[in-house]
Amino acid sequence: MMNEARHQDTGRLALALGVVAIGSAACLVTYSVVQGPFGTINDIGNAATGVLSAGLAWRIRRQLSGRPANVSVGAALVGAAIAVAGSALVVSGTTGWFLAGLVSSVGFAGIGGWLVVLNTSAYGAAVTPRRLRLLGIAAGALMTVGVVALPGIVLRLDDMATAPAWVWIAFVGWFGTFVVYPAWAIWLASETRQDRQAIAVPDGTRA
Repeated sequence: MMNEARHQDTGRLALALGVVAIGSAACLVTYSVVQGPFGTINDIGNAATGVLSAGLAWRIRRQLSGRPANVSVGAALVGAAIAVAGSALVVSGTTGWFLAGLVSSVGFAGIGGWLVVLNTSAYGAAVTPRRLRLLGIAAGALMTVGVVALPGIVLRLDDMATAPAWVWIAFVGWFGTFVVYPAWAIWLASETRQDRQAIAVPDGTRA
């Protein structure tokens, strides 16, 4: 029963993460078309995605072992805090959206590093299909590209019109955060649900 409850909680957390990330991306697209409050909703959604990512990393931390795994969980937690800080910067008006986006990009890069380690670990190999693991690795790899934004933060770049070309590379990470990462999370939630059902069936087959 304890294992079943753990699976259930992990699945719900992963599902919430995926849904929030997709909703945040949808708000960004909507804002680009009709403006309004959708930009702020997107920023709040980004922060919530970071918080949920930290929660997921913390929940399954005991399933990982070794120094790289511990470092990756730490990177996810710190990255989540940085992502939230990025959202806070633009919502509060402290910076423009461009610099705040660079900050959040670095934050999600930390989460991406954890995602790569998770899906290449023994835990990932044991509980997820190979294609799901590959999707997680792809998402994490794309997200880690956001680390390119770090020099732009140091330089306090906050004007897209004058920003150097190299800094735009960091925004490639958002494709991982808004598209591939939530797809992985929702798929993980689905697999977790099926695993939970299998636990409840005496012969081990999936219901």
